Amino acid sequence: MSLVIPRRDVRPITAVAWTSNTSTCPKDFTLISITEDGSAANFTRSFAMKSGYYLCYSKDLTGGMVVSDIQLISDKDSIPHGYGYIAEHLEPKATVSKKKRVCVRVVPIGSVDTAVLDIKLTAKSKMMLQHYTYVGDVHGYVLWCKKGPFIGPGPQAKPRRVSLDISKLSLDQPNPLLPLKPSNAPPPVPPGRLSHRRHNLNTKEEHDKPVDGSLQGITALDGVPFSLHPKFDVPANSAGSQLSSQLNNIRIKSIQDIENEYNYTFAVEESATKKAKPSAS
Repeated sequence: MSLVIPRRDVRPITAVAWTSNTSTCPKDFTLISITEDGSAANFTRSFAMKSGYYLCYSKDLTGGMVVSDIQLISDKDSIPHGYGYIAEHLEPKATVSKKKRVCVRVVPIGSVDTAVLDIKLTAKSKMMLQHYTYVGDVHGYVLWCKKGPFIGPGPQAKPRRVSLDISKLSLDQPNPLLPLKPSNAPPPVPPGRLSHRRHNLNTKEEHDKPVDGSLQGITALDGVPFSLHPKFDVPANSAGSQLSSQLNNIRIKSIQDIENEYNYTFAVEESATKKAKPSAS
């Protein structure tokens, strides 16, 4: 049978099961009591049995799972990978025939774009259902399913509690914004005592600290004034003159000067080797 794409607003089937009657059928399931050709859809094991079981399905999306495929297998076949036997909601001592087993593949709703949208039963006749796919014969009935795209449940926004003081809100006279102040600012340093390096450090700290003065910008050194030792805090022109005088005092040595300074004749070592070694008695 060819697959015809149905409308996208149809909810998919989320579970398929066996049930004895309406009393044992779960509340979120729909019981199939009549076939499409008007016969009773009561599955019985023998003609003498008065009670049987019915096929039912659910479209409850709260579990987040959908049925992506449905198959029929015999008792001699192994169950396909990823499939499972449908559940049984039966009366005590009631059983389902195991000659033909209904298997479904259940997957998360967000992992597939198409799923089983509907299942129907017909008596074992030559009746064909348009837009449905033939699944197989099961205990004297023919099982059909319809697949296609679907729309899953949309994400729900979480409720948010917002409490505002309406009396403080005014559209006519907006309140002026107050300047932000750090919560733990260092004490001011007297003018004229800042070196060029200290000025650069202050500028970097202002960029690194958060505007709101939160604890993320507070360190163990906050509040401790920073100043250089007097022997290092010298004017720029004085430092330049000292550096130039040191450069002028540097004497460049020639190769001959270096050889004369580090010349070593090894005379002591040579005389030691010429001494006669003591002979063993």
